[in-house]
Amino acid sequence: MGTPDFSVPSLQALIETQNVVGVVSQPDRPAGRGNKLRHSPVKIAAEVAGIPIYQPKSLRKIEAIAPIYDWRPDVIVVTAFGQILRSHTLEMPEFGCINVHASLLPRWRGAAPIQHAILAGDAKTGVCLMQMDVGLDTGGTYSCGKVEISAETTAQSLHDELAALGGELLKRDLPRIFAGELTATPQPDEGATYASMISKEDGRIDWTESADAIDRRIRAMTPWPSAFTLFEGKQLKILGGKPTGSGQRAYVAPGSVIVIDEQNIGVATGDGVLILDHVQLQGKRAMAIDEFVRGRTHFAGSVLG
Repeated sequence: MGTPDFSVPSLQALIETQNVVGVVSQPDRPAGRGNKLRHSPVKIAAEVAGIPIYQPKSLRKIEAIAPIYDWRPDVIVVTAFGQILRSHTLEMPEFGCINVHASLLPRWRGAAPIQHAILAGDAKTGVCLMQMDVGLDTGGTYSCGKVEISAETTAQSLHDELAALGGELLKRDLPRIFAGELTATPQPDEGATYASMISKEDGRIDWTESADAIDRRIRAMTPWPSAFTLFEGKQLKILGGKPTGSGQRAYVAPGSVIVIDEQNIGVATGDGVLILDHVQLQGKRAMAIDEFVRGRTHFAGSVLG
């Protein structure tokens, strides 16, 4: 069971190492200017592999799982499926439902663990194989793999790294689960945190925060929904920047655009300065900050927000 790009490496790992009897994905959704129905990445991968596909609107009612029951699965692997599973689904297979979750549980249970790990300034995160139960990512874990979060890590780069790691864990550890070599270890309650779903508003920059925190927000919101502020009443996406001067307050109000030197334009924050790299004004293409400023000499000295 899976839907977005993140799920594809898990499916590919199963295709390489197991007998995949079926794939469950979210229904096709309208997308683009023409609102044409778009297949999910997992559906596309399943079609290429010639695997039967089931796309239920909901699995809440027990009759909705009949097609899955007919496949007689030994296990259901779930990676970013997008629907809550009820007990009648969780308990169907002999080995239950195993979730590929993109965090080091119990930290960052919930919908958006990748973004929240970056926002919080975590030094590391990872992927866990978890035995699903009726709680929200509360089941016991079989195994976890770790990755480092650097000062350059974005939600996109971390997404890609963790998606690949999830596939690797499945290849290595699913056979060990079947053989009884791995058992699920209950999660401790201590250290549990919740990663709420990300909305467009989460991209809004508060210039009274520190430059480091704003930099994390920019990276956590890349590629969606993008970090943004307001310039002359229009949305201005901040696509990249570099925090500097931590521990120092700028001599102007937070949000003020300042000239650092001939090559650098920055924005004053509550702690330090964010040197701008690339920006995109509403209705315009993305551009480097020097190109943006050449056409808007009044940008320096303005106040964003």
